[in-house]
Amino acid sequence: MNPSWRKPAGAFAIVALIVTWCVLIASFSGTIGGWPILVQLVFYVITGVVWIMPLKPLLLWMETGRWRVPEPD
Repeated sequence: MNPSWRKPAGAFAIVALIVTWCVLIASFSGTIGGWPILVQLVFYVITGVVWIMPLKPLLLWMETGRWRVPEPD
């Protein structure tokens, strides 16, 4: 069995996604720092979870080579 190139490529994409997301959110820290603490908490909780959404199709692609689960016949 030959190893797939999709797994290292997918791992790189995951790391790139995390770094990009962190830089994007951190670039707003000056503005967000002026918000009330509870609003900041809600913002950071939501943005801390949102980055996970693209991972499901990416992980599926890494395993199967498809972006979506095949429709049952």
